[in-house]
This record gives sequence, structure tokens and C-alpha cells, in this order.
Amino acid sequence: MKKVICVVEDEVAINDLVCQYLKKEGYEVRSFYTYEEASVHVSDDDVHLWILDIMLDDKSGFDLIEEIRAQGGEIPVIFMSARDKEFDRIIGLEKGSDDYITKPFSPKELVLRVNNVIKRVYKSENNRIQIDGYELDEEQRKVFHQEVEIDLTTKEFDLLIMFIKNKGIAFSREMILTNVWEENYYGSDRVVDDTLRRLRKKLPNLNIHTIYGYGYRLG
Repeated sequence: MKKVICVVEDEVAINDLVCQYLKKEGYEVRSFYTYEEASVHVSDDDVHLWILDIMLDDKSGFDLIEEIRAQGGEIPVIFMSARDKEFDRIIGLEKGSDDYITKPFSPKELVLRVNNVIKRVYKSENNRIQIDGYELDEEQRKVFHQEVEIDLTTKEFDLLIMFIKNKGIAFSREMILTNVWEENYYGSDRVVDDTLRRLRKKLPNLNIHTIYGYGYRLG
């Protein structure tokens, strides 16, 4: 799922340029040109980061961050300003901003700052593995599809992890037994087929190929 970034900047050229670079980076961007436009959306619960110009018509980005923080969340905020003043930086930090960049700036620098903040704040989400439309959190042993968790058994998850970490490699049933059930398993290798059948049913978009007479391969 794309991270959503709201850009609040009254200079149209700067606003458009920032949005263009962020979209190229893969973000979903929502653009606002006035304090009033942005204020309506401070309670949106799907926003991951705000980029605020300090000087906004008759109010300021400082007023807007107060509204954002009043919602009770910890959404990161980056300030942009034409004023390179230590006073503004201190106020921004005191009000809970995560970064501050002075105009004129390189759009690439802003994108790097955005990436760094996103990675820091959403660290656990960024560690998720993306595969065939699914997201897998190895540490928490959870699988998601469109942010909805899919319940897998221990062996189903172990089997999925084995395929993901060895994408493109063909495994025989015996190899899968050794990797997932380990050498102390004395049952039938049919357990591989049964477990894979359940995994396919739960994750129908997973691109696992059957190699007849041998085994299986992901991708």
C-alpha cells in the first residue's frame, strides 16, 4: 500500500514540483494551496506524513501542525520555509516537527528527507516482504492482503517463508520436508501437498507452480 503524503504550499510552482517528485518516488500525494483547504483534512486517518510551508495566507504551518497534533496521532511533519532562521527551526521542533528544509531546496533532497522520516517512523511496515499482492511480516509472522490479516498455521507460514526466500528455485517434496518439517519427521510426504493446498486456498494470488513428478516452485 502506498504511503500518503499531504503537501501544503501556497506557491503553485513549488507545490507542483514537490508533488511530481514524490509521486515518482511511489507516494500517493494530496496537494493543498491554502491553510483552509488543508485544515479540513487534518483528521484524515490514512495520511502518513505532512509537508507544511510555514507561511500560509493569513495563518501559518505552525497553526496547522497544532491542529494535526490535536488529533492525538504521531503523524510526522516536515516544514518548508524561505526563512532560514534558527528561531523558526526551534519553534518547529517545539511543536513536534520531524524535519525542516529551507527554500530554495533541491526536490531530490526533500525526497531523501521524506524517505528517511518514513523509514524511521514506519520501520516495522517497511520491513514487510511484498509478494504477489501480499505483505508478509517475518518478525511478527503475519501475512496481510490489503491490510487485512490472513490467518496461517505455523507450517503454512514456514512453507511460505521457504518459497519466498528461495523464489525461482524448484523444491522436491523431500527437500520441502527437510526444510519445513526437518529431518525428524517420519510421516508421509503427502503432508506437503495438503499444506500447500491450504496455503493456495488462503493466498489464491500466490504464484506457486506445480512441477509434476517433482515438487513446487514460487515464481
